[in-house]
Amino acid sequence: MIVCGDDGLAHRLAAELRGVYAEQVTLVVPPSERRVRRPVVGRARAASAALLDRVVNAAVNRTGPSGEPASNEQVVEAPEITESVLAEVGADRAAALALVYDDDETNIRAALTARRLNPRIRLVLRLYNRRLGQHIEELLDQTAAVASGDGQGAGLDASTTVLSDADTAAPALAATALVGTSKVVQTEGLVLRAVERQPPRPGEVADPGLCTLALLSATSNDPAGADGSEGSGEHGPHLLPDEAAVAAATGRGTVVLEQVSYSGPSLPAGRGGVPPFASLFSRRLRWSLAGLVACVLALAVGLMIVTGENPLYATYVTLLDLFGINDPAFHESTARQVLQLLSGLVGLLLLPVLLAAVLEALGTFRSASALRKPPRGLGGHVVLLGLGKIGTRVLTRLRELHIPVVCVESDPDARGMATARRLRVPVVLGDVTQEGVLEAAKIHRAHALLALTSADTTNLEASLYARSVRPDLRVVLRLYDDDFATAVYRTLRAAHPFALTRSRSVSHLAAPAFAGAMMGRQILGAIPVERRVLLFAEVDVAGHPQLEGRTVGEAFRAGAWRVLALNTSPPGRRRSEGESGEEDSTPASGLVWDLPPTYVLGAGDRVVLAATRRGLAELLGRRRRERSGA
Repeated sequence: MIVCGDDGLAHRLAAELRGVYAEQVTLVVPPSERRVRRPVVGRARAASAALLDRVVNAAVNRTGPSGEPASNEQVVEAPEITESVLAEVGADRAAALALVYDDDETNIRAALTARRLNPRIRLVLRLYNRRLGQHIEELLDQTAAVASGDGQGAGLDASTTVLSDADTAAPALAATALVGTSKVVQTEGLVLRAVERQPPRPGEVADPGLCTLALLSATSNDPAGADGSEGSGEHGPHLLPDEAAVAAATGRGTVVLEQVSYSGPSLPAGRGGVPPFASLFSRRLRWSLAGLVACVLALAVGLMIVTGENPLYATYVTLLDLFGINDPAFHESTARQVLQLLSGLVGLLLLPVLLAAVLEALGTFRSASALRKPPRGLGGHVVLLGLGKIGTRVLTRLRELHIPVVCVESDPDARGMATARRLRVPVVLGDVTQEGVLEAAKIHRAHALLALTSADTTNLEASLYARSVRPDLRVVLRLYDDDFATAVYRTLRAAHPFALTRSRSVSHLAAPAFAGAMMGRQILGAIPVERRVLLFAEVDVAGHPQLEGRTVGEAFRAGAWRVLALNTSPPGRRRSEGESGEEDSTPASGLVWDLPPTYVLGAGDRVVLAATRRGLAELLGRRRRERSGA
């Protein structure tokens, strides 16, 4: 296995492959002087420096899921990924290659070179541009199919998977900031929705949903608890429990699967900067226009009563009087003269109102592409700090859920500014560490704070300041180092035990999905269960003795994997994926999720399953050993 990258995701992915899947890993990183060191503290800084600055072959004293000694890890420095570098690290004979550089162009160039060197290598690319990623995936798969000579390709052994750490982490970050919001995995049109539920009160019966995916940690009410860290032991979260474990876990919250379906059509991308008609004019101006129209109608009715003319003629004469182009009513009745004077007065009032309407409409069109300011009286919203890759994806996700958002960004040319304009989201330009910036975002009336900038110190400082303004504010921090994130979480939780605090590392959320894709699984996504991760994958039953020929009930392995649904759609058909979309609650005909426990899984079936990282490694490892033995 080869991992090429220039940030924390590469190191996290290499550790995942080495520690969970017991794979031999070659890690290719830029030279030390070209790496951008992100702020980490304490033990994490020393560990990161030792890992980044060495170029050695270190034996890793771990054992894999099968009990065999884990292979060595080799760290190689290279300024860029060229054909000679790929040949040197053994790409021509490697099983899989992950390209997780922060630059899309670098990953694409290296993927094209690697596919030419080894048509059968499994490629995993990190791309932010999802539409381009889909085309690149099809191109590289087609190249592998042509190189195989049979037009069918090499199956999973030569597959190409395009993932985005932003897409993987955004749903989890957005859901963490909202009370009662489901954890949603949405990929290629498939939607898996899970929700965190509190333990039932005495006398209540918890709704089991479709199935229970996890039991939350027993220390969830302890301010100094570990929040489900790997060292929590029996007090930590229990992934994929059986019925006996669920029944015995009194007083523990659960993560329940609520829905498996296909997504509906994508939301419209916008109107190209054209505001809706109602937003052209202010509310006060609309009321002024409505009042003048009512006056004109009243004058027309009065003229119709006084003169006995038909309504159309009376309205016409009233308009002539209104604009001062009718003859004076010298020899008319007193009532007629009074109506004419009133019409002239209304006409004088109408001219400035019409002028104001024109000016407001022009100003609205001129500022349609400008940034909006937080409206007066705004409350119950989410304050989002940072509009980079992660922040932009989270913003889109929150707007799909119709959650009001106010963004704070210091760079007017940030990646997500165009998205904020298109979605008409208020943005406060300024340094979040400066006084008054969070106040301008109405932090004192906000529901939650999402600190997603690329600097850990900025996120921490903003969170601490927001806590001083609102001690009960819901806070979610994006922190680069997971050890640092755990330490910050425990400290904030101990200081504010009655406020929800979460600290998340994007690389921690994304690495399991990348590792699973490298191992040949069609990873649909992952959801965090406190500080652990539950994967969702699409697996062909054929070749897996743990699944093939067994019933759904027999195939269930507590703590390892669980079959959720049967996918009966044609394997070659790719489900469409929009830039954003609302979930359709109606399951598609190609997905059968209410499988009875007695259903027998055949060799031709494809199933959607939930699995732990080690469970997925075991499922794959046995198949790999059988192939090598054959």
